[in-house]
Parts: sequence; structure tokens; C-alpha cells
Amino acid sequence: MAMADLAETGMDFASGDFDIAPLLVAHLAGTPLNAAQLQQLLDWEWADPQRAAAWGITPEHGVAQLQERLAWLQAVQPHHRSLPLPPAPMEQYLNLYWRLWLPLAITLKQARDQLNAPLIQGVLGGQGTGKTTLTLILRQLLGVMGYRAVGLSIDDLYKTYRDRQQLIQADPRLRWRGPPGTHDIDLGLATVAHIRSAQAGEAVALPRFDKSLHGGEGDRTDPEWVQDVDILLFEGWFLGARPTDPAQFDQAPEPISTEADRQFARDMNAQLATYLPLWECLDRLMVLCPADYRISKQWRKDAEHQMKAQGKAGMSDATIDEFVEYFWRALHPELFIAPLKQDGEHVNLVVEIDRDRTPRAIYSPALAMAEV
Repeated sequence: MAMADLAETGMDFASGDFDIAPLLVAHLAGTPLNAAQLQQLLDWEWADPQRAAAWGITPEHGVAQLQERLAWLQAVQPHHRSLPLPPAPMEQYLNLYWRLWLPLAITLKQARDQLNAPLIQGVLGGQGTGKTTLTLILRQLLGVMGYRAVGLSIDDLYKTYRDRQQLIQADPRLRWRGPPGTHDIDLGLATVAHIRSAQAGEAVALPRFDKSLHGGEGDRTDPEWVQDVDILLFEGWFLGARPTDPAQFDQAPEPISTEADRQFARDMNAQLATYLPLWECLDRLMVLCPADYRISKQWRKDAEHQMKAQGKAGMSDATIDEFVEYFWRALHPELFIAPLKQDGEHVNLVVEIDRDRTPRAIYSPALAMAEV
């Protein structure tokens, strides 16, 4: 599901007693903001202290930081139509540009500069959260800022078709690709290591996976060759998730209800431990999550209904229920994703998403932990 679906209709930017939308529209039209208007923008930011802190808006440098964001807002305006969004004027997406896309791109730019080496940014997001589209948008925005950003999905690290057929023979529970154990972790480690060690102009192979091959079973395809990478945006539905106490599965939430379900969950939890060396390669990790994880099932149904309305093949609601619940049995969001929202040791940013796909909260667990 596209991150573009997060775009709000209308121009509701209200915070407190004022609306900053006219200020941003005027700025895009070439009208410089005066000191009072800049203060309005700053007050609007401080109305949400957690978000302001996540984007590094400080009392000392707040106005200068917002002026930088305004400058980039104007710089990306000519490139708006190249973003992977449904056609609409830029004004319709200003909420997302201002609240999420631009400050996140600026944050990555600054982290890359501070690291003085390729930055590995992890993006965890379940179905419907828009992680893939967000990475495409960030690549475009970072390109405008002069940085070479490339994308890699955990899906690109799937084991080959042949290897997965052997895997299913050994463990029929892994009938769908996606859970822990269906990926080539060594391939991921080698790819990240090559990104980091590559010399200027040296070509690096990014693995790619074609889900349409073998009747939808999918297989490896030719890699994408890249060079001079500044930022690797590495995304996946459980990327960065960590094993939990096996005792959690004794009283696990639905749909983990039978002893067979609990054993599958325990086995997937054990498999997850083998991914930790790959997670340790991340310089930063952000988590995109629905306010209620159950929303993702309806998002998937909406997408399939939309495909059917266009004359394309799509899964039935019953098949979607079975598909989504399979992954909840493997790594239940309450057990593996929810803890990351307070994991200040490993997570730099959390974006909670409402049912209408608007960001309801943006905050940094790492900052919260530092303040304790």
C-alpha cells in the first residue's frame, strides 16, 4: 500500500489557534516569511514537543532549522511530479512534506555527514504502512539534496526458489515466503559490507527478487549495480525486530491459539536470533506502525478490492485473513513490533499511523531513553 495514501484531503494543518498551511503556500509562491510568521511555524512545531525533539528542533536554533526546511521545500517543488504519488498539486501533500518527508530526509543527510561514510538506515513497516513508497520518496528528496540513496528490501534477500522448495520439504509450515528462515542472511551481510567498503566509482551489486517468477513463488533475478552510495534505505516487515522471551508464547495473543501455533511462534522466535548480525549493521532504525496493528488486515483487503475493481486478480477476503494471520502467528506485532516503540537502544524514530494513514505521532525512543 502506497505511502501516498497517507495524504490528507484538504489543508488541515491547524495546531492551537493558527493554521500554518497559508504560510507554506505563500512561501512556495515566492513570498518570504517575516519574523512573526517564522515564529508561528516554530510555535506550531513546539505544540508537539515529541515530534519537535525527534527532528532536533531546539530553542537555540529552531528558526534556523525551519528556514533550512523551508529552503528545501522550495528546492524540491520542481521535482514534486517525479515522486511516486497519485497526481495532485504539491499543496495537497504539504502536510507530509512538512511533518515527515523533509525533516526525515534532512535528518538522514545530517547523519550521513556526521558518519562520513555510507549510512545504513533501517525502515521497519508492516503491510500497508507505506515503507516501500516512503523509501522511494526519500531517494528522490535526498537526490535533490545531492546524496545518492538506494533501496534494499528484506524481500530482495529471499533464498532462491530451489532453496525454498527444499525448505518447504523440510518444514511445510514455511509454505509462504516471508517469515524468519526464508532469507539469505549471508547475502545481506555481504551486500552491506560491500556498500561500506566500496571505493569511489566501484560497482556494488544490490540483490533483486522477482515475485512473479515460478507462478508467483518468486526467485532471484539480476542484481542492480550501483556506485558511490551515500545512504542505503533497508526496509522490511520485521527488519530490526528482536527475539522475545519464549515464555511470552504460553499466553500469546490471537491468532496464536493452539499448541501448534505456539510451537511455530517459538520456532520463528528462535530463527529471528540468526538475523541479529544483520540488524547490527544498521546505523539507524525507524519504525512505521499502525496505531492498531489489526488495521493492516483491512488495508490489505482495501488494496485487493481496488485491484479487482480494475479487472486484476486479487485475493478473497478469506484468503487475506489466512495470509495476514499466518504472519501474525510467525511474529506477532504485539510481541515483536510494539516493544520497539519504546526501544531507545535500537530505534531512533517511530511514526505511528492512524486508520486513514495520517501520521498520528512522531517521536524518538532513543531521545526518551537519553532523558531518563
